[in-house]
Amino acid sequence: MVELKTEESINAMRAPGRVVARALAAARQAAAVGASLLDLDRAARAVLAEAGASSPFLGYRPHFAPVPFPGVVCASVNDAIVHGIPDGYRLRDGDLVSIDCGAELGGWVGDAAVSFTVGRPRPADLRLIETAEAALAAGIAAARPGNRIGDIAHAIGTVCRSAGYGIMEDFGGHGVGRSMHEDPGVPNEGRPGRGMQLRPGMVLAIEPMLIAGGTDEYRCDGDGWTLRTLDGSRAAHVEHTVAITADGPRILTAL
Repeated sequence: MVELKTEESINAMRAPGRVVARALAAARQAAAVGASLLDLDRAARAVLAEAGASSPFLGYRPHFAPVPFPGVVCASVNDAIVHGIPDGYRLRDGDLVSIDCGAELGGWVGDAAVSFTVGRPRPADLRLIETAEAALAAGIAAARPGNRIGDIAHAIGTVCRSAGYGIMEDFGGHGVGRSMHEDPGVPNEGRPGRGMQLRPGMVLAIEPMLIAGGTDEYRCDGDGWTLRTLDGSRAAHVEHTVAITADGPRILTAL
């Protein structure tokens, strides 16, 4: 069931959204060559603690997971697409990093992700990230009353496929509100004019996940969490929590 949020609720969701934005900025600032993924997680934890927010990631254990998630961020490096566990891996010159973070504050959740390079970037990585951001922008632009879920999916998929990138199978965005994962699902590829109609008050986490090699296939690490490209190519993941309003889409996880 899809919960339509009131204007008051959407305004309240802006608070955890700002916390997420600050936590992502702190993790990115900490991501220097030689820093560990645990350093990035600690930077995000400090932001959440200062804001009095909790993490919907920490301790999360869906049906497929062998253990609860141990961090407040997902830290995915190079060929890791999503759900990377922050550990002692130390960042190297040229690494491509995707950080996903959530915050719960006042009974509401915000969820966002960013991808960036560390040290000297590879031009191919910059193109991949720029395309992911363009796909996210296209998806957000389609998040308007009267459109349908398929319009968001089509907008994202068109940008990704036109650039020759793969789109992760079986994964996409979702509703967000009182919990991190709510209805409806938001695919990253689809047919325009299909699916649930978008209405004011819907709040969606829109999150393109791109695979540089052009394949859509992935594999899961032995940790039961980290999802990697099957062909070993690099990946990028970006995300915003977006409210659909009568005046158009409103990004709740921007700084």
